[in-house]
Amino acid sequence: MTKRTFLTTFFGSTCLLAAVHQSLSAESLVFESAETPSALVELFTSEGCSSCPPADAWVSNLRNNPELWKSIVPVVFHVDYWNGLGWIDRFATAASTARQRRYAAVWKINSIYTPGFVLNGHEWRNGPNLNSLPTAHAEKIGKLRLALPSRARAEVTFIPRNTTLTPLHVEMTLLGGLLESDVKRGENSGRKLRHDFTVLHFAVTPLHLEGGQYTAALALPEKLAAEPAAIAAWVTTGDGQPTVQATGGWLKSQAAITRSAP
Repeated sequence: MTKRTFLTTFFGSTCLLAAVHQSLSAESLVFESAETPSALVELFTSEGCSSCPPADAWVSNLRNNPELWKSIVPVVFHVDYWNGLGWIDRFATAASTARQRRYAAVWKINSIYTPGFVLNGHEWRNGPNLNSLPTAHAEKIGKLRLALPSRARAEVTFIPRNTTLTPLHVEMTLLGGLLESDVKRGENSGRKLRHDFTVLHFAVTPLHLEGGQYTAALALPEKLAAEPAAIAAWVTTGDGQPTVQATGGWLKSQAAITRSAP
């Protein structure tokens, strides 16, 4: 796997990571999966794509689903290959497009598209056409624990049922929520678009095996342009490979989350 340093979205302005700073007060935030695998649902989308809003809405509806963060972990990557067609998506990054292209290479397909759903590292063409969540697997794979002991650091521990899956990496992202954009041009001109579980920061690092468990530490960025509402992490055997386990959660009470200005 090619080593990658932290990737951040590129916006015109920045503000403090207030959500993380306020949440990490007296006690650490800790998120933990069950031993059965959670489903990682990735959506590749763009504000410039007229067929994307229904997919975005489907993901947003997961906010109210009781299985959120338990059996399903959603993340939304905004790609940048629509940016030259009339509207620049402020959440789009070349890194998100590159991620989607790596999946396409693994799947041996010739093109990438939006909206594009990925379920545990596999192409998921049904996506929002389904009325139910992905079927949960009963097999116990192990627990993934994500702890934020300080405003600057995240610690990951994966305790597997077996240690034959090597090498392993952890991918982590800070997610924006209740974000709105008034689109002025392009295919969605005149529409107000809402985004949830939007990738604002992405990092990946190897997991180290010691004493029957895998561990890693990741730095949290000091500044981002939008306030993160949630955090998610997942374990994989390599770039573009299936997800082993996933977890995540809100960084603060949902009652306290406010809309971020476009």
